[in-house]
Amino acid sequence: MNILRQHSFLAFLCLLLILPTLVFGECTCDKEEDEDRNKTEALKYKLAAIASILVASAIGVGIPTLGKNIPALHPDRNIFFLIKAFAAGVILATGFIHVLPDAFDNLTSPCLKENPWGKFPFTGFVAMVAAIGTLMVDASATSYYSRSHFKNNKAWNAECCGDEEKAGEHEGHVHVHTHATHGHAHGAVDTSPTTQLLRHRVISQVLELGIIVHSVIIGISLGASESPDTIRPLVAALTFHQFFEGMGLGGCISQAKFKARGVAIMALFFSLTTPVGIAIGIGISNVYEENSPTALIVEGVFNAASAGILIYMSLVDLLAADFMNPKMQSNGRLQAGANIALLLGAGCMSLLAKWA
Repeated sequence: MNILRQHSFLAFLCLLLILPTLVFGECTCDKEEDEDRNKTEALKYKLAAIASILVASAIGVGIPTLGKNIPALHPDRNIFFLIKAFAAGVILATGFIHVLPDAFDNLTSPCLKENPWGKFPFTGFVAMVAAIGTLMVDASATSYYSRSHFKNNKAWNAECCGDEEKAGEHEGHVHVHTHATHGHAHGAVDTSPTTQLLRHRVISQVLELGIIVHSVIIGISLGASESPDTIRPLVAALTFHQFFEGMGLGGCISQAKFKARGVAIMALFFSLTTPVGIAIGIGISNVYEENSPTALIVEGVFNAASAGILIYMSLVDLLAADFMNPKMQSNGRLQAGANIALLLGAGCMSLLAKWA
């Protein structure tokens, strides 16, 4: 699991270092001249955005992670299913309503050459490849850590109990059924706490990677803007956006049961990404041109990939896992409540698209 966390950290650093440098000195399309520009006033809104988004992100991701110490918000309680359904709706709407349309706008911009950008649907292609890649990483990471865990268990059983045959039988039994974590598999289902814990840890880290990519991009875009009229509505919209997104990620982190240090690192990463992106945008605002071909391509590809990751994670690893859970399947009221929470989460996040 440390390997996956290190890869996420390296990807985050590469994004922060590479994205700004790719958009320097580019020729750009003509911009609308009527855009109200006021660098001094815009800077005030940017600083307010950094503070409000940082606080909202920290609160959003902190509620589920700290709430596990509150009996009513324990992952086994019905209310936690409702919170996760609401948060999954937020993440799903983020992918479909916020990120994917931005990617379409970037990669179909008239500032890009007709060949190849106008002749092939790159946005959908990149999103599809990202979703497939997420599936592969999800399955491979879970399989690797499951095999590693049970291999260690086998060695420990053989050493302590002197019964290698019994240990091997146990390993074989679990290996056959490690894929059945959604409560709808054929035959016996492995519901061991260790297997489920591995799944939750993989899910939380892959989900955070998808969220971080999008958060850095929107932060840079806001920080590079010099129009107070553009920034003003974004401050409130992105504050709510990060709060709801943080709740979704926080729910996954709380189920992953990381150590306190791991939880703190993941929460800190999420809370800082958009403010750091805004700070980078402020620093490069004099040379950053959002309509330059390179900026459009880089942002479009990253947005499309982020959308694919978020859509896959919300539908497969969050919604399907919980909605197919035997506890929800056997409780009509809980199922109805989760459906309502899902629609509310998706609806609230969709409404924010009017301003951001």
